[in-house]
Amino acid sequence: MLVLVHGGLWDDPVDAAVFWHRPGVTAGLRAAGLTVTAPDRAMRAGSWDAEARHLAAALPDGPPVVLVAGSNGCSAAVRLALTAPERVRALVLAWPATAGDERLDGLIREAVPAAAGLLAGGTLRGATDAELAGLRLPVAVLPAVPENPVHRRRTADALLALVPGAVGLAGCPEPPHPAFRPGPLVAALAGWIA
Repeated sequence: MLVLVHGGLWDDPVDAAVFWHRPGVTAGLRAAGLTVTAPDRAMRAGSWDAEARHLAAALPDGPPVVLVAGSNGCSAAVRLALTAPERVRALVLAWPATAGDERLDGLIREAVPAAAGLLAGGTLRGATDAELAGLRLPVAVLPAVPENPVHRRRTADALLALVPGAVGLAGCPEPPHPAFRPGPLVAALAGWIA
């Protein structure tokens, strides 16, 4: 079972429909023979731990799942894998949001002061680099191509270097970007999960 964790940060008007359904990702994955669900993340969660608890409650009963997370959803998915490893079989970190960019973080703090606490972390918001290096499950990282200020290649490269055994997948634009097409993402995910 694949569980898709959408991007967005706190007050973004982004949900699973905008990020996964309308761009054709869920339909493409189902057409490839995969079982998929895409719950909405907690809106305006005060911490990544709160996001992880919300996601844990949304996971289907049964065996551990493969979490496929996009952008800032990567932080929520990693936090869930760290706090409930028995529920997560593997992680795909797609278009991981770049942490620690003072200009970008400053804009977020100015626009949404209540979300400032979500900016903390190492390479990835919400997790220290030591926590990332301690992950003991299969992890794939898919960069944004082309990179952009929110999803820089250096973030994907740093995750590949930090997480033991992590593999890189072919990158593509992120949804709901106008250049996004579901085919390359579906092919990359289906190939890695197979």
